[in-house]
Amino acid sequence: MRNIAAALILAALLVPATAQPAAEPVPAWRTSALTFVPDGYIGGAAHQVDATTGVLAIYRADASDPKSHASVFAPQRVFVVKLAGNTAVSAEMKMRDELPRANRDTTQTDPNGTEAEYAKLHKQLADARAKLPPGTEPCDLRAWSEDKDPKGLNVRAEPSAASRILGTLPPPYRIKGHDNSPQDGWLTEFRIVGFKNGWFLIEGAKPPGKDYEDESTYPRDAPKPYAGRGWVAANKVGANFSNGGTRMGGLFHAPFVDARWTPVKDKSGNPISVDGGPQRLLACSGPWGLVEAHGARGWWRSLCSNQVTNCS
Repeated sequence: MRNIAAALILAALLVPATAQPAAEPVPAWRTSALTFVPDGYIGGAAHQVDATTGVLAIYRADASDPKSHASVFAPQRVFVVKLAGNTAVSAEMKMRDELPRANRDTTQTDPNGTEAEYAKLHKQLADARAKLPPGTEPCDLRAWSEDKDPKGLNVRAEPSAASRILGTLPPPYRIKGHDNSPQDGWLTEFRIVGFKNGWFLIEGAKPPGKDYEDESTYPRDAPKPYAGRGWVAANKVGANFSNGGTRMGGLFHAPFVDARWTPVKDKSGNPISVDGGPQRLLACSGPWGLVEAHGARGWWRSLCSNQVTNCS
């Protein structure tokens, strides 16, 4: 799992931030097809199979709700749309896996095999679900602690504030005499491997700033985090946007590249990008993070914890 994740991250880093997948042309019949979408669902990308048939991706309306969020591991539904010219005349909901393989992709935008590689990662994460606590959504993201409490962020044995404390993650740490220390201090980084009920399951926490300082001069008495596996409250966790090989500048309604996409701008009026990060990290599923960013809520694929440069 780690090797595939590393390969995906490397591939993303080798793609310039400006080289994003182009938006798919919107079929003329999509607007009429949306009238068939029932309450509780939202239409996404669409593509035409032949002169009389189209496929419209659909996702639950609550796919961006942290309490009932969509999962990259759950079976997905689509609408098979019957067409009369550029008009949808009927639509039938089906499971995506019921369609012929050539008709399943509602984006048709995988020239570099990015989606195929992420599909492999999804499978490995799904296969490893049995090693996670029951009810945990498998994730694979890098993040950091934003808790400034001098006592540190508690890492607990269960996803509950009443659970036993296993250890702590240090608050922001500034190394005296080191000019490259951030003004507010280095943050403690870790890997997110799961999510459940407002809590992230983490592991592999590293001493704050150690990866960015000279090993020979890094203080021996620097704070040491609990590096084992445990749970931390989601509202104490942050990260940066990373290049996940999808459209940038906005958020997806569900953790899928054919879900509805909404543009989002930062406080300077620029499209959100790998030059920043979300204000809140709410949940995760596979390599996707459910975030709040500049007044919008949605999904972004790939988050990183680099504190020195962006994750393009």
